[in-house]
Amino acid sequence: MLRFLIGRVVKIVIILFAITVLNFCLIHMAPGDPALVMAGEAGDADPQFIEDLRRQFGLDQPFYIQLWTYLSHFAQGDLGYSYRQQAPVLSLILERLPATLILSISAFVISLGLGVLAGVIAAARQGRWSDSVISTVALLFYATPLFWMALMAVLLFSVTFGWFPAFGYETAASSYTGLARAWDIAQHLVLPAVTLGLFFMATYVRITRASMLEVNRLDFVKTARAKGLKPSVIQRRHVLRNAILPVVTLAGLHAGQLVGGAVLIETVFAWPGIGRLMFEALQSRDYNLLLGVFTVSAALVLLFNLFTDLLYRVVDPRIRLA
Repeated sequence: MLRFLIGRVVKIVIILFAITVLNFCLIHMAPGDPALVMAGEAGDADPQFIEDLRRQFGLDQPFYIQLWTYLSHFAQGDLGYSYRQQAPVLSLILERLPATLILSISAFVISLGLGVLAGVIAAARQGRWSDSVISTVALLFYATPLFWMALMAVLLFSVTFGWFPAFGYETAASSYTGLARAWDIAQHLVLPAVTLGLFFMATYVRITRASMLEVNRLDFVKTARAKGLKPSVIQRRHVLRNAILPVVTLAGLHAGQLVGGAVLIETVFAWPGIGRLMFEALQSRDYNLLLGVFTVSAALVLLFNLFTDLLYRVVDPRIRLA
């Protein structure tokens, strides 16, 4: 186990450096000049002022020197400085990261819990009307554009019924503390988390159902039935445990995707996470901030993949960490 962890950590570090170099090259190949953006916001288009901005932030240096400088600071845990927001990139990301983690974890739990439960029910009732209803609803959620589903959720549950707040992380200018603040955040969390969770739930329904049906046809399940075990015991102890491995694999990929890919949901619901921060950095050509968000997202994806590999051993002890 220790050798496995050390080997994976070394690979994660190497991959993260490679991803950082690739992102740095791609971002600097994109059109636009941060100095021009900052000069435009300052209302000064004087060429000397723009040149001073480039010199101040090192944008006048050759590309390879900028890359080497960035990697040197990155190796020390420094993700650079945001030109536009005048603050360290790492502090800006850490400020927004809790909101993204709350949203991503909530959506992940909703999608995985409902998806596996619905998939098990659909497999147990194969060919019946309930199986058709579950499969149709799952396909409907998967095929519906995410932004349209988010807007309809706001229109129906916030504007029409007034059940949940439409936008934001918590009530503006509120003085809530403790449980009152947690409850306020939870109310704001419902719509974005459920919207994002239902989109990914459809995949878990399909893969759980297909995997359960495949395992149901194996010989050891037929032997368990021949021994007279209850159907519920067979489904829980024998079928589900062997069928859950593909779901765990997909969940590991989705967990990282939820953290870095919730840009649309965070934008629609004005959720102050790193996805929205990335969108704002892209609009303002804030290269360091954009690259920092990409790097942190990649690191989280790699960590979730490592956790998924470790979880394999818990789900199926026959799998060896090698």
